[in-house]
Amino acid sequence: MKVSKLAANLIGSEIVKISNEVNDLKAKGAEIANLTIGDLNSNLYPIPALLKEEIQKAYQNNLTNYPPANGLLSLRKEVSKDLKNRWNLDYSPNDILITSGSRPLIYAVYKTIVDEGDKVVYPTPSWNNNHYAYLTSADAVEVKTTPENNFLPTADDLRPHLSGAVLLALCSPLNPTGTMFTKERLSAICELVLEENRKREEDEKPLYLMYDQIYSNLTFGAEHVDPVSLFPELKEYTIYIDGISKCLAATGVRVGWGFGPAHILDKMKALLTHVGAWAPKPEQEATAKFYENPENVNVFVEDFKGKLEESLKVLHGGIQDLKGKGLAVESIEPMGALYLTIRLDYIGKTKPDGSVIGNSSDLVFYLINDAGVALVPFSAFGEAKSEPWFRASVGGLAVDEIKIMLPKFENALNVLK
Repeated sequence: MKVSKLAANLIGSEIVKISNEVNDLKAKGAEIANLTIGDLNSNLYPIPALLKEEIQKAYQNNLTNYPPANGLLSLRKEVSKDLKNRWNLDYSPNDILITSGSRPLIYAVYKTIVDEGDKVVYPTPSWNNNHYAYLTSADAVEVKTTPENNFLPTADDLRPHLSGAVLLALCSPLNPTGTMFTKERLSAICELVLEENRKREEDEKPLYLMYDQIYSNLTFGAEHVDPVSLFPELKEYTIYIDGISKCLAATGVRVGWGFGPAHILDKMKALLTHVGAWAPKPEQEATAKFYENPENVNVFVEDFKGKLEESLKVLHGGIQDLKGKGLAVESIEPMGALYLTIRLDYIGKTKPDGSVIGNSSDLVFYLINDAGVALVPFSAFGEAKSEPWFRASVGGLAVDEIKIMLPKFENALNVLK
C-alpha cells in the first residue's frame, strides 16, 4: 500500500530498535545491563516527592482541561524567574513556550525557521538533528567532530559551512557524549554566528542558533555556558531548549520549555496548537508550584547529579581498568548529563562462532547476546557504522549493577580475535 514519500523514507530510531531487542530478551529471562535509552529507572531515581504530591493534588482538583497554548502563566512566570536567578537570562513569561518535553520544541524550531532546501548545520554525533532535518526537507550539513575536541564542534569546524545557513543546532552538555562547551570555544562559535548575520541583507533570513541545554543542571565541576550570556546581541537569533525531563528525573512527566525571540516563539506556539503538543495541565501546575521555592530544585538536583556522577565514575573507571589490561577500549571523562562515551576497537574482529563483526551494530548485538550489555552506537547519532564509538547511559542501572556488568563485558571482548 502506498504512503507519502516522507513516511516511506523515514528512518526509525536505532536506539528504539536496540531497546526492543533488549526488552524481548529480558522478557525471556535474560539478564541485560541496559545502557541504551537516555531515560531513568524511576525506582532508582524517582521524581521529587513534592512534585509528585503537587501532580496528584492537581488531578484531585480537576485541573484536567486544556492548558493555554503557550503554557500556564504561573509556570511561565516561574521559569522566567528561574532563568534570571540561575543563568542571569532575562526572558519575560511571554518569551517562554511550554510543551510536552523538548521534542516538540525542537521540531517546532525546525518547522518555524526552515523552508525546503534551506541549509541547516549541525555536528555529528548529535541527537536526532538528522531526523528533524529530514522532516523539514532541509539541506543538512553534518559537521563531523573529533574525540580530541570531546566530540564538540569548534569554530574552525563550522566556519566553512555557515554561509547561507538558516539554522545552527548545538547542544551542551551534549547528548550522546556527556561533554560540554568551554566558554572560549562557545564564544568563538557565537562570534561566527554574529559575523554571518552582519553580512545578511534585511530581506534575508538570518542564521538562527538553536541551543539545547536540557542537561544544563547536570554538570560535574564544569561550568555550563550559553550563547546569550556570552553575547547579549545573540538574543534575537537564539532559541533555547530546556525543561525538567532530565534535571528532575522527570522524563515521563513531559514538561519542557523553549525561550527566545518573541516572533519565533509565537510562530512555534501557533504551529504546535495544530499538533496538540502541550504538557498536561496538572503537570504544569505542579511544576510551577515546585519552582516557587528555588531550593526545591537545588536540593534535588545536587543529590540526583551526585548519584549520576558516581555511576559514571564507576563505569569510566571500569573502562579505564580494561584499557590497562590491554583491551582495545577507551572512554572520555564525563562532564555532564548521564552519558559516558566509550570506544571499542573490535569492528572487524571474529566472534567465537567464526562470524565477523562487520560494523558497530554487529558489535552492539554481540554484546547484548554474549555479555548482557546494551550500548548505543554513534551511528544512531549521525555517524557511520564503521565508527567504533558508543554511548552508555547510566540512568537505568544502580552502581552495583554496573560493577557486576563489567567482568561480563571484559570476558565478551576477550574472546574476540
